[in-house]
Amino acid sequence: MTSAHPAPPTAPQPVVGQSEHVRADVAVIGAGVIGLATAWELRRRGRSVAVVDPEPGSGASRAAAGMLAPVSEVQYQQEPLYPLMAASAAEYPAFVAALEQAADGTVGHRTTETLVCGVDAADRQALADLRELQLRHGMDVEQLPLRTARALEPALSPRLSAAFRIPDDHQVDPRRLTAGLLAALLAPQLPGPGSEGPGSEGAGPGSAGTESAGAGLPGTGAGDGGPAHLVHDRATELRRNAEGAVTGVRLAGGGMVSAAWTVLAPGAGLGGIEGLPEGWRPPLRPVHGDILRARVPAGTPDLLERTVRGLVHGVPVYLVPRADGTVVIGATSREDDLAGPSAGGVFRLLRDAQALVPGVADLELVEVLARARPGTPDDIPYLGPVRDPDGSPVPGLVVSTGYFRHGVLLAPLAARLAAQLVAGGTGADPSADAEHLAGTDPHRFDRPVEARRGDPWPTPAGPRSRSTR
Repeated sequence: MTSAHPAPPTAPQPVVGQSEHVRADVAVIGAGVIGLATAWELRRRGRSVAVVDPEPGSGASRAAAGMLAPVSEVQYQQEPLYPLMAASAAEYPAFVAALEQAADGTVGHRTTETLVCGVDAADRQALADLRELQLRHGMDVEQLPLRTARALEPALSPRLSAAFRIPDDHQVDPRRLTAGLLAALLAPQLPGPGSEGPGSEGAGPGSAGTESAGAGLPGTGAGDGGPAHLVHDRATELRRNAEGAVTGVRLAGGGMVSAAWTVLAPGAGLGGIEGLPEGWRPPLRPVHGDILRARVPAGTPDLLERTVRGLVHGVPVYLVPRADGTVVIGATSREDDLAGPSAGGVFRLLRDAQALVPGVADLELVEVLARARPGTPDDIPYLGPVRDPDGSPVPGLVVSTGYFRHGVLLAPLAARLAAQLVAGGTGADPSADAEHLAGTDPHRFDRPVEARRGDPWPTPAGPRSRSTR
């Protein structure tokens, strides 16, 4: 089973052979949404970039549903995550506008609202209680009469117990987003006043130390760093010079990338990179998720206009309609050893989706997929400078991983903050940026130095053995 996802046209990809030596201002390790967005933001700031990944866009980003849901993704006891989600959602319109101009294509951004529904009385109470929390944090959640909800979405089940409207939760198509980021990174020249493109002196890939190939790209105050190198290989080890600065990475195929800065965005693969500071292995756990794609039969109207989320006897499920008539149904959350799709998970997704929208039974199932998402003990990402055991920053090294369910939503904010750490500059609200980085400190789970040798890593607190959504 496959599904078609029209994407922005991509420029010819400058694939680097495994034995070659690549030079760039910045090496970005990982080509999921976070890594690609960071690389694009760096290119817009005048930095030449090499992106290292054996299969760009094939990891968790490929399985993501793309819900931009800073309100309906709210969970109890995750207050530090709320401002990150809200800030990144606010940046999405400008992020998408600039990207679609650079990529010459749409990334599937839709500003249709979200409906959140419950099936039984307990679901209704749980959603009403959550609404009180959301309202206390200034979020817009409106409880709807069921008749109104079914007028908005006639495919909803008549047996629902509750419905809530969230106007500020939108969506993007992650596969189109990934394709758009690749197209923008590999384009010969980025649009923007004063951008002279890769033909400018010192602007081409491999010109480490270049400040800018042009000037005045919208929203960056910098120029064009030139088309990125896309290195189809796996980073295995950080390279460090005699002063301890990171100077790039070694590759599994025998090549290397030399760069003044390295951004680690490899998702759950961070632990497979050698040369990290002694004793620093930030806890990451792979959380597998099953996700389905279905489509309406030819000649029939779309099943839904809005994203529909809900609780079905306490278990969450969602349906995300795409403009091409497909519907994304997800997603389970499994912390087990099954890398492929779970038969039980697929069964529960279809069963619960039909409890909210009975017409799901008439769709054609076109794809069943599972991917591992990188989770941290508190479900907040690691984003910031990496430090040596003595507390001093490692020159030339930034980490950006552990985004769990929120990688697509947090991509604009994460890319901008990482680019500012590398290239300098400030956002519109420097104090808010500082607070964001304090909350995402990659060393917040570090053990005391005296406990680092010989002791096993402590088990993170809290429930982490979930086998259902």
